[in-house]
This record gives sequence, C-alpha cells and structure tokens, in this order.
Amino acid sequence: MTQHGKRIRKSREAVERTRLYKLDDAVKLVKTNASAKFDETVEIAINLGVDPKHADQMVRGVVNLPNGTGRTLKVAVFARGAKADEARAAGADIVGAEDLVTTVSGGAIDFDRCIATPDMMPLVGRLGKVLGPRGLMPNPKVGTVTMDIATAVKASKGGAVEFRAEKAGIIQGSVGKASFEEAKLAENIRAFVDAVNRARPAGAKGSYLLRAAIASTMGPGVKLDLSTLTTAAQVGT
Repeated sequence: MTQHGKRIRKSREAVERTRLYKLDDAVKLVKTNASAKFDETVEIAINLGVDPKHADQMVRGVVNLPNGTGRTLKVAVFARGAKADEARAAGADIVGAEDLVTTVSGGAIDFDRCIATPDMMPLVGRLGKVLGPRGLMPNPKVGTVTMDIATAVKASKGGAVEFRAEKAGIIQGSVGKASFEEAKLAENIRAFVDAVNRARPAGAKGSYLLRAAIASTMGPGVKLDLSTLTTAAQVGT
C-alpha cells in the first residue's frame, strides 16, 4: 500500500494542476505516469458548452480511431439469414435473432458492442431497459442499426468508439493504451476531438469546446491546450 501511495503521489506531483499542456507534451506526461503493472487505458474527457437535457443540444456520434483502441471488443449482432451469416464471417462474437433477444432479456450480456439490422429493431426495442442503461442499444445515428453488417462489425472490432454527452455536457472516451507510441496516441486524440466537433448540434451557441483533459487508468488528469487539439473552427467559438 505504501509503494502504491508513493507512486500515485509522484505522478500527481509531476503534473501542474493549473497548466494547459500542449497535446504532445500531455501525451508524453500521461505515458510517463502510467506505471501500473498492466497496460493502462488512456481516456479523454471533454467539457462542452451544451445542455444535453435539450434535444437540440444532444451530442452523439462515433469515431473510428486511426490506430485502434488497443482492446478487442466482443460484438453481438441481431440478424437473421444471410445477414447473420455475414455477421459471423465479419468476426461477430455472438449472432442471433429471437433466441438472442431471450438471452439478453434474461440478463446475460456478454458483449461490448451491439449491432442490429433494421428489421430486427421491433424485437431489439423491447430490450431498451436492459441495453439502454449500459449504452449498448443499437442506434442508426452511430451506425449500429444498418444493413451493412460486415462494415459495422469490422469497425467495432477495429477501433470504433461511440461517444455521448452526459449530464453537465461531458463526453468521455477511450483513445488508446499507454503502450501506444506517442504519435499514435496524439493522432487518436485529434481524431476523437475532430469527431466531437463534427457532431456539434444546431442548438449549441457560444463556446463549444470548453475544456479537455487526458489521463491513464491509474494516473492523474492532464489538462489540454485546446488550440493544439484541432484546427477545426468550432474550438472556442
């Protein structure tokens, strides 16, 4: 316990709490502070100038990280016939129709991402109370309700990350692993921020991106200089 406490204190002391770090410097610092015995996940948190309680200010989308997430997701697909075969061929871990609905409704959720063909949604819709709270409900806005099952499965397996503004307008998402090269982590982070910018809702007025920080699983947060994240015009406007 003492060693763990010293490690945490040391990593926190390495970060200036009020400083806004350039992205490259922040990535280097996060990697240095990721000293756990496992490969820590690097996450980003973004504060937006929106109120998600208003429908025209909800921010939601998906981004395909250019260098993947560093983890292998288990993907479930609700489909029948040829589309079910397509899902299996693309690498889906669980495929089913009515049988899968029964399994999930019973509380057996052994997957990280859920995809469905449009014709399955009347059945899948019954699982809203089960899948919704876990952020697993298929949605056409993020490409998880689609007839192009193969593309959706491969994207989910290869680095697709969904994001959604929660209360207080905060978006969080995984952008890689601490073992990633600095340049690849930075590229993933910029891709994530660019996707959030593109998802700016019509109802968002004034400043959109307010604050952002990155951190590893066991490390302290490092605040980011927004001007180094993206050249998109939405930053600070």
